[in-house]
Amino acid sequence: MLRREKDAVIAEVQQLLTDTENLFVSDYRGLTVAELAELRGKLRESGARFRVVKNTLGGIAADKAGRETVKNLLNGPTAITFCGDDLVGAAKALADFAKTHPQLEVRGGLLDASLIDHDAVKALASLPPRDVLIAQVVGTMAAPMTGLVTVLQGTISGFVRALDQVAQQRAAAGEA
Repeated sequence: MLRREKDAVIAEVQQLLTDTENLFVSDYRGLTVAELAELRGKLRESGARFRVVKNTLGGIAADKAGRETVKNLLNGPTAITFCGDDLVGAAKALADFAKTHPQLEVRGGLLDASLIDHDAVKALASLPPRDVLIAQVVGTMAAPMTGLVTVLQGTISGFVRALDQVAQQRAAAGEA
């Protein structure tokens, strides 16, 4: 690889490291080009980007991007999954692919600025999708308001029934 090609790779990886808060590092040894293409397609669905990186170039890019903690995961054949908005979707795609292709070994990653291990990535993959999590949060926030409306509605309807009974009693007393 020529020096300017190396510089271009370093600049690209540096930009990806700077722009991406969350990433996963994997060992792809033993996977074919077709299998890697399949994995890239699955990751693309969740907005993630899968990039094979030489360790020395990745280390230089990590230093330049201020993400030195990534260097701890760079050993052996390395591929980095740069996550988009759907972190859980990317973790699920990696975990599902690793079930059918045991050659893919997720080493760990970065969650915001914290280093996470293989088990933490598996835990992320077990979470429900982003849309479901948002729906659960909205449902949890709406539950107290729904309860309040139900209580107020019950109080008002009870008050209306009491007034109706008083009116019926007065009407019956007026007739007698």
